[in-house]
Amino acid sequence: MGSEVLRRFAIDYIRRARARLVSAEAALARGDYPEIVRYSQECVELSLKAALRFTGIEYPRVHDVSDVLVENADRFPKWFRRIVGELALTSSKLALARGPSVYGDEERGIPPGELFDRQDAERALRDARRVLDVCSRLIGGSGL
Repeated sequence: MGSEVLRRFAIDYIRRARARLVSAEAALARGDYPEIVRYSQECVELSLKAALRFTGIEYPRVHDVSDVLVENADRFPKWFRRIVGELALTSSKLALARGPSVYGDEERGIPPGELFDRQDAERALRDARRVLDVCSRLIGGSGL
């Protein structure tokens, strides 16, 4: 793929990540904490895949791209490289929470609404905003 095509894909992913953030904020207003975690995870996933796509790095079709991000840290600008560990940790944590946010803990008989509280939701939302912000900056700023 040429650089213009990579940029178009990255911009599209960032736009969709922003839409997930809007959905997460709406879920916060409803007090739907599992949905906030889910939408925040999707925001992080799309944001990081945008950064990888923009840089020409192929990523696996999985929810957590932290391994690929870390393995290719040297392909990013220095400022972004410095926070790759933080971004990877956020990706891993939220990817682990994705399934329980949708299905709950079926083995223990705990539905999603009992697994996540406001603090979990606010942390996920804060982390998603951070990842979206830095990935947007990488791709071309806030005008996307």
